[in-house]
Amino acid sequence: MAAGLALALGAVILSRRKGDLRHRWMGRAWFALMTFVAAGSFGIRVSGHFSWIHGLSTFTLVMLALGLYMARTGRIERHKRIVQGLYFGALIIAGLFTLLPNRLLGHWLWTHLLA
Repeated sequence: MAAGLALALGAVILSRRKGDLRHRWMGRAWFALMTFVAAGSFGIRVSGHFSWIHGLSTFTLVMLALGLYMARTGRIERHKRIVQGLYFGALIIAGLFTLLPNRLLGHWLWTHLLA
């Protein structure tokens, strides 16, 4: 659910004017949602072991921190590239892989919701 909210909120943020107070507040909410999603993935393990997806979650957490740092230090172009990369890479592309039939959520979706 948090990933879905981050996806929707991110689309709104990317489509509107940047730098104003509303952008900053929505950005904070998006940052919190993304942190929750990435950190929450560490609680999902197959047979008690971490998988390659946890490496992507670690990368996402590092890039979130870097993106925030870039915004706070006035390096807006770098901030913009990082956040857009996270939106498309960590939400859209990783989200599509999550929905594959052989993944936990994808399996549930394909067998229960769409059956």
